[in-house]
Amino acid sequence: MIRELRGEILSIEGDSLTVDVSGWGILVYVPSSEPFTVGSRTSLKTYMALKQDGIDLYGFTDEAERAFFELLLSVSGVGPKTALSILRRAPRESLMQAIAARDIAYLTRVVGLGKKAAEKLAVELSEKIPGNNEMRGDTDGEVFDTLVALGYTEREARKALAAIPKEITEKDARLKAALSAS
Repeated sequence: MIRELRGEILSIEGDSLTVDVSGWGILVYVPSSEPFTVGSRTSLKTYMALKQDGIDLYGFTDEAERAFFELLLSVSGVGPKTALSILRRAPRESLMQAIAARDIAYLTRVVGLGKKAAEKLAVELSEKIPGNNEMRGDTDGEVFDTLVALGYTEREARKALAAIPKEITEKDARLKAALSAS
């Protein structure tokens, strides 16, 4: 099992990287390729998925992101590509808060899951995620609704939410950051 790799980024295609690891060009799928640049060195925590037609490697910038990805995989019916898609649509902290609070509205509107999939995710994982008092999930739901009301498509609104820095927690500040990100 490959759990970590380090090397130089040779190319970026969509949301995947080709990383030179001791002369081997390793293809790694990542939640977002934005923080990476060609020619830079990187260190990724990885998850290796064995399939009938080959092996896929998924990379994450830190252990917490990989652990959450693996937690998503523990839900029946959620495979690596679905889990990665979920991570691409909203910040990990917001997802964890929404799941812990069983906020189906957030999971369906902001993350884009169907109602049954959102309920299944919330039911199976809510006890496994420690809840906290931070209500960013509710805040992001309101910011999402405001962006859509202003004419953003749901996809554009999700992308703008994902671009908001993690340290911004107040609703108005998150809305302003989302508007300036797009």
